[in-house]
Amino acid sequence: MDKNRLTTAINTNHTVYNTNKLYHNSSPTVVSIPNDDIHIHETDRFLNEHASSNILSDLPRSRNLDETDENELPFPGFVDQVFYCLKQTTTPRYQCLRLITWPWFERISMLVILLNCITLGMYQPCVHLAGSQVSKKCDAARCIWLQATDYFIFGFFTIEMCIKMTAMGIFGKGTYLAETWNRLDCFIVVAGLVESLIPGDNLSLSAIRTVRVLRPLRAINRVPSMRILVMLLLDTLPMLGNVLLLCFFVFFIFGIVGVQLWKGLLRNRCFLQLNMTTIPNHPLFDDFPERPFYMPPDQDSFVCSHPQSSGMTKCLEIPKLRKGNMTCELDFYAVREQIVNDYNKPINGCINWNQYYKFCNVSDKNPYSGSISFDNIGLAWVVIFQIISLESWVNIMYYIQDAHSFWDWIYFVFLIIIGSFFMINLCLVVIAT
Repeated sequence: MDKNRLTTAINTNHTVYNTNKLYHNSSPTVVSIPNDDIHIHETDRFLNEHASSNILSDLPRSRNLDETDENELPFPGFVDQVFYCLKQTTTPRYQCLRLITWPWFERISMLVILLNCITLGMYQPCVHLAGSQVSKKCDAARCIWLQATDYFIFGFFTIEMCIKMTAMGIFGKGTYLAETWNRLDCFIVVAGLVESLIPGDNLSLSAIRTVRVLRPLRAINRVPSMRILVMLLLDTLPMLGNVLLLCFFVFFIFGIVGVQLWKGLLRNRCFLQLNMTTIPNHPLFDDFPERPFYMPPDQDSFVCSHPQSSGMTKCLEIPKLRKGNMTCELDFYAVREQIVNDYNKPINGCINWNQYYKFCNVSDKNPYSGSISFDNIGLAWVVIFQIISLESWVNIMYYIQDAHSFWDWIYFVFLIIIGSFFMINLCLVVIAT
């Protein structure tokens, strides 16, 4: 037992001694590196060639090294070359690109558009044409100033389009005409150019001049929030297709019902039944009516119904004729007989000509200058649109009731509930969702 302990202690001391000798007696070791510059250069050349070959092998064969990274272009958002010769570094195109990317470029364009809106609103053709109406020359000072401003605005829009076409290109992906709003701008400028080239003042030129009203729409492309709103509304059009188709069928059914029930009834008028050849030459008959049927002084039309129909208005309900504050009470036949017997005898009062409009028949005119009728499906749709817009629908209902029946109000109530309250709100729900 003691002998083993002694052997363990000796081994432990020997290990500690060797360890201390390793740490305390160790000396620094110097490693010599050979100075071979030729070998280093050859190694670098091999690595560079190997790296370049790997990069080129990863690229498509048809791709140019200048186009390996689009972000290396001076203006990354635009095409590299336009018109087959103008690169982004070419001086004319480079200056145009700098100009259209300048923040104040769009701001100045927006101010010109607002100025155009003001000048369009200030123009008054009847006032500004101070000369002869045949020549239609702009003679007033205000008109001359507005015309000069319009030339300036048109020139600015033309220069702006040319600068953008030079910077972006005309045709192809990412070019000027690739965007819809730029096409609208181009159409407005071309229409103004055609207007300035056509001499004279005719109907076709006037139609081209109406394109000026589209110039304020250029502001939509300059205001991002407005542009997003318009694009959202355009995106809802496909979703509105089914709703509009449903509206078409509903209004088509209402139109057919209206045509079947009331075709030609709104033309009913009370015609005059009087022998005009027997009227003597007397001042009392100078106010004889020249209209073949009755027209009320305070209404558009007087629609009647036949005596055997269930309409609410008959020709016998026509009020008496009034002249100022006096109501006419005299009868034509009694006055004529009295004048024949004694021509010089004074007669007080006036003849009630309205009492002779007592024959209800179909005329050639509809109410509101012929715009309100159910004679065909097209005119019926016009009436239905006016009814669902709640514009004077009560007057239309009264005319129908006068000519047909009191119970026609059911048609109008259902049309307003379905068309005005349900269909229109359904379109709004589709847009909102």
